[in-house]
Amino acid sequence: PFTPESFAEQHPKLFRVAALGAHVGIRRHGLLTAHDIAERAGLALPDVPRRHSIPVTLPDGTPVVITENRLSCAKLGDALDDDLTPSDWLKMLNDRVFFWPSPRFGEQHLLSRLKLGFACEWQVYDTLRLLRPVWARAEIAPINTGSTLRKPARRGLATFAPLDGLDYPAWRKSRGKATPDMIKEVTVRGSLAHAGTALLSTEPAAPTGCRIL
Repeated sequence: PFTPESFAEQHPKLFRVAALGAHVGIRRHGLLTAHDIAERAGLALPDVPRRHSIPVTLPDGTPVVITENRLSCAKLGDALDDDLTPSDWLKMLNDRVFFWPSPRFGEQHLLSRLKLGFACEWQVYDTLRLLRPVWARAEIAPINTGSTLRKPARRGLATFAPLDGLDYPAWRKSRGKATPDMIKEVTVRGSLAHAGTALLSTEPAAPTGCRIL
C-alpha cells in the first residue's frame, strides 16, 4: 500500500489550474473547498451546476472566485451509480479540492477556461508536504470527476479511492477495463489550511503545458 513517502516518490509534484492570482489567497488561507469558501462568505451554493463563476470576498477582504462547473445534469444522471443523484455528486465535488498528477491531464480543462475568457494560472505543489498532513483524507480517481463531456465515464461512491491502505494494483483493475486505470485526479476531502506551505511555484497559464516542472 501507498504511504505519503512512496506516493510522493512516484508523483513528486501535483498541479492545479486556478484563477489568475489565486495563489495570494492560498498562501493566506490555504486551499479551500467550494463549500468552505461559500460558508466563509455567507453564501449557499446551488445544488445545480454553476453556469458562471462566483466572485466572493472572505471576511478579511481576500477576493476569491468559486469557479463554474458546467456539468450536464442529464449526462451526469445517466452516469451515476449507487443511487446517487446529480445533486449528490455536486456536493461530493464541492467538498473536495482537486489536483492533477501531471499537467497534461489539466490541459483540456485549461483550454475550456481560456476559451471562456478566464485568466488562469498553473500552481505546482510539493506532493509530500501537501499530502502527508492530510493522508487520511487523500484520494485518487481514474477519471475527470468534474466533466461530462462527450460520453461521461460511470462514477459512484468508489470513484474516489482513499490512498491510505490502497491496494494500487487491484485498484487499477477494479473497473474491469482492458487497459488498467491510471491516476487522473488526486483529491482531498475538505480544505487544506497548510496548502500555502506546499505551493512551490505559479505561472500564468497558457495552452502549452506547465513550464515550471
